[in-house]
Amino acid sequence: MPKVNVISSSSLFTEEETALLTAKGFELMFGGDISESVNSFLSQPPDLLIIEKDLPAAMDKTIIHTITKNLQLALMPIVLVSVKDKESLFCLDWNEYPVDEIFFAGASLQEKIARLDLALKRVEKVADNNPLTKLPGNTSILRHIQAILVRDQNEKQDTMVVGYVDIDNFKPYNDRYGFARGDEVIRMVARIFVNVVNEEAKLKGFVGHIGGDDFVFISPADKADTICQKVLANFSALIPLFIDEEEREAGCFISVDRRGNKQTFPITSLSIIGVMCSPGRYQHYGEVSQVAAQMKKKVKSLPGNNYLIDRRKD
Repeated sequence: MPKVNVISSSSLFTEEETALLTAKGFELMFGGDISESVNSFLSQPPDLLIIEKDLPAAMDKTIIHTITKNLQLALMPIVLVSVKDKESLFCLDWNEYPVDEIFFAGASLQEKIARLDLALKRVEKVADNNPLTKLPGNTSILRHIQAILVRDQNEKQDTMVVGYVDIDNFKPYNDRYGFARGDEVIRMVARIFVNVVNEEAKLKGFVGHIGGDDFVFISPADKADTICQKVLANFSALIPLFIDEEEREAGCFISVDRRGNKQTFPITSLSIIGVMCSPGRYQHYGEVSQVAAQMKKKVKSLPGNNYLIDRRKD
């Protein structure tokens, strides 16, 4: 149930609307005194803030800017409501009012609910997405994996594969070329996976970015081999563009440790581990990641780009 603070000098919702919003799943907290309301959401931040436009002494702007500059509250969605003038909402300077959604107090309850839902979903998506690749992050990844595990075993369902992807020898690459170039490699891998999974799995596919050089993809089992092969082929064709000619020819990176000793590392490669998830085989995403972790050491011990899909029946 999302907790919603309402800061207003007037009533933004009728009693009937408040009851219906509560029934819809919103826990509304009203504050008659603006100062008390501000102290309340600063000490116990809600999931969403509704604030009236044109509060006395420009308190609406002050509160909004206080929230957006606060590291703890910066992602909290803010909905601005106009009580007097609907048209003024469409002529706002969004730098002056950095809010996530707007509505007119006289709008229908259906519109108000839709806009509140949109504000919550939009910020949830932004908070989850990886900032470097814009791919879904850990929350979405876990939700997608769990969704394929709890499918009805009595209905005909595709066996799905959850693929875990790791860029091998990525730290030496970063040490040699710097983080900016390392970020380019991560974005390149993300683009490859998105393009291949979209092409092969279409709407049944999913690609997520755990963080750093770790990715996850989901696809129907009958597409997994093709996806892995295409991804590795594309990566093999593109990674030389990110490596200097001297090291391409040598087939390794040359680095110097803290003691001044020279060390060599293999050229950056990809390892992919696939876990078959037939309906009912696993109950929790933790079981899937545990199987992947068991396979990971074997795959990463192999030279070059490799993939391995767990095809065990039991």
